[in-house]
Amino acid sequence: MAVTVPIYMDYHATTPVDPEVVEAMLPFFGEHFGNPSSRTHVFGWTAESAVETAREHLGHLIGCKPPEIVFTSGAGESDNLAVKGVAWASRDRGNHIVTTAIEHRAVLDACGRLEKEGFDVTYLPVDGTGVVDPFQVEEAITDRTILVSVIAAHNEIGTIQPLTEIGRICKARGVLFHSDAAQALGKIPLRVDEIHVDFLSFSAHKLYGPKGIGALYVRMTRPAVKLTPLLDGGGQERGRRSGTQNVPAIVGFGKACEVASRVMAEEGERLTGLRERLKAGILQRVDRVYLNGHPDRRLPGNLNLSFAHVEGEALLLSMKDVAVSSGSACSSTSMKPSYVLRALGVGEELAKASIRFGLGRWSTEEEVDYTTEKLAGRVDRLRAMSGAWPVGKTHTRSV
Repeated sequence: MAVTVPIYMDYHATTPVDPEVVEAMLPFFGEHFGNPSSRTHVFGWTAESAVETAREHLGHLIGCKPPEIVFTSGAGESDNLAVKGVAWASRDRGNHIVTTAIEHRAVLDACGRLEKEGFDVTYLPVDGTGVVDPFQVEEAITDRTILVSVIAAHNEIGTIQPLTEIGRICKARGVLFHSDAAQALGKIPLRVDEIHVDFLSFSAHKLYGPKGIGALYVRMTRPAVKLTPLLDGGGQERGRRSGTQNVPAIVGFGKACEVASRVMAEEGERLTGLRERLKAGILQRVDRVYLNGHPDRRLPGNLNLSFAHVEGEALLLSMKDVAVSSGSACSSTSMKPSYVLRALGVGEELAKASIRFGLGRWSTEEEVDYTTEKLAGRVDRLRAMSGAWPVGKTHTRSV
């Protein structure tokens, strides 16, 4: 089968909108254009019903009650709402937050802002595969700890964290537990009661839904979890996120969750096979390649590799017909080595020579094979041009 270029292998940055999602959204741009807050006529009732149906789809996917879903503009806002909202609402109880050194910038920068306001933050290290030790989480918790925030599955290295163990610790210690699950939703099983989580952050555009819409799961408890809103105004989303709901996008998010609930298991198995095919193909053709992240506990479509004696930027620029990245899309304009890879103990040169491959719903074997051949040729050429690669010398493959 012929391969059409350019090839998209950056599914962790964003995903194309599934045709089923587009179809579900279209009526809400025209025929069903009402405001869900309009409670006195059928236009508002139709919009409100659509929003609640979307809540049900997301709730079904993660095993929660629909009222526990707060729609936001994306995981970045959800992260900020969870971290800052808990901190601001809990000043009388404590001022300490525990997180990790490899969190998404939305969490790290929110914590940095809180530190300027007088909060204390503990940034836990991870091991060489990107996993945080639950024992270290427990050790870090004090009587002033109000929140633990640990990413579910990493956007850059694909590593999946031991959320269940961490959740049990937080529950036993009476500390609220948040996780950024933007990359995990619909990719791996995620049930709120099994992982004992109080907050989960999501983005629809990582799940073949539209951009600009996300959600925060907030566990319903008695007494209710205190959460100071970031936005004040109309009191939508049970007062936790004011502003007129983006009905078409919410409908799209809900449909994306409904599709994921049907295809997740089969899709995950297929993407794991493609990922292993890509890795094996690269290893057969390229020497001195290093795997970043956990070898097994990782997202099905994620592969992050470092290539010794190759300038990462040059390698990316040479792969113009294959869309890949050097890490998080949110920091792709930075020329600094990945803070995530550095936290794993990867040296600066190798960190700068890393490539993240993100496989997704429409990736094919033909695209994987094309990418393998293209990459191998580009690496050989760049190494030869650099003069740093000994001519005629064979190096042991490193993955």
